[in-house]
Amino acid sequence: MAEFLRLGYVRWFEVRVLHHFWLDEGATVFDQISDPAVRMQRLLTYDVRRLLSFQPSTPTAATITGLRGVFRTTGLGFLVAVPDDVVVPLDATFEFFVTVVGTDYTTYTAQPLARPGITPASTPSLSPQPIVSVIDSVPDPVTGARPVHRYKANVPVLSNLTGVSRGAGATLRLYLSRDYPAASAGDAVEALVSVGGNLCQRMGDPSNAQLNVVGPRAGLPVFLHQGDVPPITPPAGSTGAPSFGIELTDTTPTGVTAAIRLAPRRPADSPFNFAGPDGTPWPRVFEVHLQNRWTTWQYYSKSDGSLISAEASPLPLTHFGNAGSKQKPSSAAIGAEFDNQDPPRITRLVCDIYI
Repeated sequence: MAEFLRLGYVRWFEVRVLHHFWLDEGATVFDQISDPAVRMQRLLTYDVRRLLSFQPSTPTAATITGLRGVFRTTGLGFLVAVPDDVVVPLDATFEFFVTVVGTDYTTYTAQPLARPGITPASTPSLSPQPIVSVIDSVPDPVTGARPVHRYKANVPVLSNLTGVSRGAGATLRLYLSRDYPAASAGDAVEALVSVGGNLCQRMGDPSNAQLNVVGPRAGLPVFLHQGDVPPITPPAGSTGAPSFGIELTDTTPTGVTAAIRLAPRRPADSPFNFAGPDGTPWPRVFEVHLQNRWTTWQYYSKSDGSLISAEASPLPLTHFGNAGSKQKPSSAAIGAEFDNQDPPRITRLVCDIYI
């Protein structure tokens, strides 16, 4: 008599990483596109793997294997599936590293990750931050050697323990970004802040730089922002560590751009929990949204190079549609204007369009 072994799998948790340069329709944010067929088609043609790569940490890969689970990347991000009869260890942490693979990703991606003490590059970009080694001031009690800690500045950490939700019931969305901070004098270029009921963005480094209204917060997703970069607490007495970022381990990819850390349960009941109190897996979909850059569009004459006109306010760069009144710029046409400070500060981001 033949024996049959039934093994059913459940899509346990999924992380969708949605870049709005490839999803928005001109000035219309993807989430506000009225035609559901257009939204569906946009998602079917979207593939984040052209932009970013995802990999589990070494301990996370071992935990997933121990659960007889599988990790898979998808066009929308990545997922983990496990047998439907598995018991999830509630004290586990699932960590995933994100690295940039798209060659032009830096040009059209808003980078609201600069914090006080980080000098902007000559052009705004996602240039890899250097790895800083800091020697501990306290020797190891056994070997007598002083441990070396490695830090990488400006790396955000996204988590279901600190993420925020929007909506309720069928419209509930679980974002791995924290809620937006209020505007402050320390805001750097492209910082996203909450002002009243609006989401606003600082368009330059100086504290009096333009604060552009992106739109009402209630109708927008929660974008990755500067508040997602954690402060670094180096060993007491050591010097040279950056103020914000992460400490690297021996298995952290040096090219890491972001870390995603997920825990099966928050301390209290929450829609962000993806396991029951008894370890039963609960399917969940988490979201990370990457903002497209907003720049001031300036139109110049092809014949003599003279300035013809400029848009009244910054506009978003998008693959689909056109947020402006004339020809839209190439995503590679972005530039920056600087003041005469030392070091120079970005006063605004611009796109020069020749027509």
